Amino acid sequence: MNRSFDHERHQLLQLFVSIQDGNHQIIDEYIILLFRFQYKYNKIYQQFCNNLGVKDKSIDRKEKIPFLPISAFKMHEVKTGNFNAEIIFSSSGTTGSQKSNHQIRDINHYLLTTKIIWSKYFRSVNNYQILALLPGYLEREGSSLIKMVDYFVQLSDYKTSGFYLRDHDKLAEMLMQCKKEQIPTVLFGVTYALLDFIVQYKIIFPELVIIETGGMKGNREEMTKVAVHELLKDAFHVEGVYSEYGMTELLSQAYTKGGTNFLPNDQLHIFTHQINDPLTREKVGKPGIISIIDLANIDSCAFIQTEDLGVLYEDDSFEILGRLDYADVRGCNLLVQESGFG
Repeated sequence: MNRSFDHERHQLLQLFVSIQDGNHQIIDEYIILLFRFQYKYNKIYQQFCNNLGVKDKSIDRKEKIPFLPISAFKMHEVKTGNFNAEIIFSSSGTTGSQKSNHQIRDINHYLLTTKIIWSKYFRSVNNYQILALLPGYLEREGSSLIKMVDYFVQLSDYKTSGFYLRDHDKLAEMLMQCKKEQIPTVLFGVTYALLDFIVQYKIIFPELVIIETGGMKGNREEMTKVAVHELLKDAFHVEGVYSEYGMTELLSQAYTKGGTNFLPNDQLHIFTHQINDPLTREKVGKPGIISIIDLANIDSCAFIQTEDLGVLYEDDSFEILGRLDYADVRGCNLLVQESGFG
């Protein structure tokens, strides 16, 4: 790009590392610098802001920053600067649907981010046996979740960590071995696969950390998260089930700690906007469109309006209620069309 770009990007990376190390005081300053950097060097985001009449110098608080509709990742290469992607994360999508693509400049930046976030919620990942039941994700290319879990498998001190595509018998055998040997164990599982597993096996393993993610993916009838967690708690005799919130377009994640609310972290800042007016902030405690500032998204876009319906609470935790049907939401359609993404 040019010296100015390299200098600004390097400055942001240094500030990001400082935030990860616990320097909370610079977060707001970092967010404004990140916005101005992306407005300057990300053509898609700049066009979006200009179409809304927003200029970079008019933004002096994070509350004023516009959120790019997540559909832009389906229609464009959303990149800040010019680079050849080291890897491209892609969404699963449904047959015939357009997939989101996230151009990743530096895969190590993503992997280190996932490890640091994990350690904010749990013990260091190397302390755990990592087991994964993630069919669907594992059978396609470009899954950011698979990349993260595989990284955790490599970091684990237990060499028997690994993936179980659909081999429930071997997974059950490994879980029982971990229980017998009192090995701290994490089981990552896509929701429908975990439910299929407990039809065959019910293993009393109260110390097991279950991370469910991804929903039914069309393989089972949709259920509430509370109902899913109750079934899993009964099957494994665990006190709580954990969930992971992440997506193709994000480099950061959030986790629950046994309930349905995702707990905040320094790198993922959540806002809600009104369903029929996606430019207007929604009140705390009321359902709205989830919008996210992802501090790690330096090379794509850090300011994303998702297609998730959720509630933000006073303590900055948030709950996901489901997906929005944009065909029925006038305000969201209007935002996409007027911003040149329709």
